Amino acid sequence: MNILLFPFSLIYGFILYIRNTFYDWKIIKSTAFNFPVIAVGNLTLGGVGKTPHVEYLIRLLKEDFNVATLSRGYKRSTKGFHLSTKNSTVTDIGDEPLQYKLKFTTVPVAVDEKRVNGIKKIKEIHPETNVVLLDDAYQHRAVTPGINILVTDCSKLYINDNVVPSGRLREWSSGSDRADIIIVSKTSNVLSPIDKRSVKEKLNPKPHQEVYFSYISYGAITPFTNAAHHFLNKIEKSYSVLLLTGIAKAAPLFYKLNNEYSLVKHIKFSDHHNFTNADISDIKEQYNSLYGNNKIIITTEKDIMRLSLPKILNQLQDIPIFYIPIEICFHGNDKEEFNKQILKYVTANSRN
Repeated sequence: MNILLFPFSLIYGFILYIRNTFYDWKIIKSTAFNFPVIAVGNLTLGGVGKTPHVEYLIRLLKEDFNVATLSRGYKRSTKGFHLSTKNSTVTDIGDEPLQYKLKFTTVPVAVDEKRVNGIKKIKEIHPETNVVLLDDAYQHRAVTPGINILVTDCSKLYINDNVVPSGRLREWSSGSDRADIIIVSKTSNVLSPIDKRSVKEKLNPKPHQEVYFSYISYGAITPFTNAAHHFLNKIEKSYSVLLLTGIAKAAPLFYKLNNEYSLVKHIKFSDHHNFTNADISDIKEQYNSLYGNNKIIITTEKDIMRLSLPKILNQLQDIPIFYIPIEICFHGNDKEEFNKQILKYVTANSRN
């Protein structure tokens, strides 16, 4: 905690407390819908793994229900409601919504700062929609979701932290009371019952809250540029890797690659960074400076959304750039129990 900034946290936290109290007392209106709306969000600033959890929900629901996603569209250049198309770019809808659209081409993906308006617009354009997934909407209290999912990083639980700027919380930790489901994310692949019990005791969930534990499963590296397709079957442990990230928490990926390749050099940009021509020049320079000829660049799924703009991608096609896909897995019986809870709610509240 930064003690010097703590007074500002108190002021900001008090404003947030008043806002939340007004919603709790229904002084400020919150809209509920007569079909399933599931919100996924967090209390801390970035990096808890919301995006792959939303993707998990899409995979779980899309075969039996008409699912749509709605996000704010962080760092997009457009304003208001925007429904994605096959020609949408990161500047139109933002990196995470674009990732949903490219992965799930039949799922309507929309962005709108005003989620109530966004949900209404989705239903107007796609009246068959019977489930809406709200991405990063835990603090967006203008909508009352049917299920509120709070994701927290196992290594940095929201408890015992402060509101920004002295801490990393978007609101006081008591805001966790609104959650119906708490997912402890980014755990190790092996998690003992003792560790799970310890975390649950720290979180001290309310009687109405279920707690589940998830971890990240990394897929095989996938070619992104033209040059990468020529390297795919040649890559060995002896290769040097330039890891390129513009995400909040890249350390787990760095440690994974560091165990798989002889040399890993990491070039880090801020979360949701929009790449410039100067950035591309620097990336190419750092790639060329890696020793030897057996070298590649590896980045994340989210980053390739922002590297896919033609003016950027055209400068990179002659460099072997790969991305590494990720998926969410649940520990033990958590997958079955989580799926059952979600499906029970959606089935009971779907009207078509």
